[in-house]
Amino acid sequence: MNEHKLPTLGENNGTGAGLKPRKRVGAGLYVACLVAAGGLGGGVAAGATSMWNTAATASGTVQSTQVTPVIVNNTESVSAVTAAAQKASPSVVTINASSGTSGATGSGIILDASGHILTNTHVVTLDGEATNAAIEVRTSDGSVYQGTIVGTDPLSDLAIVQITAPGLVAAVLGDSGQVNVGDTAIAIGAPLGLSGTVTNGIVSAANRTIETASSDTSAVPNGSASTAQDTISINVIQTDAAINPGNSGGPLVNAKGEIIGVNVAIASAGTTSSSSAQAGNIGVGFSIPINDAKRVAQEIIATGTATHGQLGVSVRDNASGASSEFAAGAEVSSVTPDAAADKAGLKAGDVITGLGGRSVTDASELTAAAREQAAGATVKITYVRGSQEQSTDVTLGAATAG
Repeated sequence: MNEHKLPTLGENNGTGAGLKPRKRVGAGLYVACLVAAGGLGGGVAAGATSMWNTAATASGTVQSTQVTPVIVNNTESVSAVTAAAQKASPSVVTINASSGTSGATGSGIILDASGHILTNTHVVTLDGEATNAAIEVRTSDGSVYQGTIVGTDPLSDLAIVQITAPGLVAAVLGDSGQVNVGDTAIAIGAPLGLSGTVTNGIVSAANRTIETASSDTSAVPNGSASTAQDTISINVIQTDAAINPGNSGGPLVNAKGEIIGVNVAIASAGTTSSSSAQAGNIGVGFSIPINDAKRVAQEIIATGTATHGQLGVSVRDNASGASSEFAAGAEVSSVTPDAAADKAGLKAGDVITGLGGRSVTDASELTAAAREQAAGATVKITYVRGSQEQSTDVTLGAATAG
């Protein structure tokens, strides 16, 4: 598959699916345009009342980030949330990125004693506007260190920053593949610049797919602002734990204090009249599953970049009925010669319903399922040809951000 382009009505979105004039109700949530101001970015969903927002804060929203440890005043009434927050908080940092007169604040997760920190690409690139932003990192004890960008991955919106500092506490990573709907979910980060903020909720959905703005800086001239951004499809955990601008790159934590996700986007009801404003949490937040993020992080630390699978097809949403608003798989429009799908025997007209153990109900989910795999991975793909369901193994090609 090719990478999603900024969707317009009827335009091929990179998987072959153009946005429809009417809303299609499916697991893939579509983003139609970018709203960005002062490091605070997001996208308006394909519905008049919703907006998916990335969560780097605009500088100046809060005058200075405040260091607030997890305080326990009454040890006899400590809850599971308190214990989990105490365990995870020393591994959470606040990140400030600046370029020229622009700046933004986000969060990050310490991965090891060598100072590798996992965060979002949109945090360290100011929503894709800067290629070489200056990075400062404040740890949970209030110490501030200069950071360097090890690498960014716009296809997953993940990045690695590194600092040199003593006594760093590496986060304990959980298994996002074991997450259940209804599990306790705790977000920790710096919403609105308020470092060390802890919010609590549940896992609302474990296998959601969203489309959001890419922070690819490959077309940014001389490190200055980009004039156009593509979109990316990513699989996420949905939570009602309060996530606000500034939580981006910070952890979603389970009741054991283990990291299960990297907070990446929020939904907010309605749009604002000014492009310099952005609404906050309404209980619909999204986190990149830590199992996916760990694979990307390991590749960035090792090589400076990460790889993603590509199937090599153009697809569109397959309607479950002639007038249905619901999608039922991703229908292949064309197959790229000699690409992964062609070698696996897929043909135009096939309806793909699963890839790599993930169900596929629309084009966006197919893109996300392929992208979360490493380039060269061999996975099972299920599809319907005529009225018969079939399956085969496919060795994925390599996707590019361009």
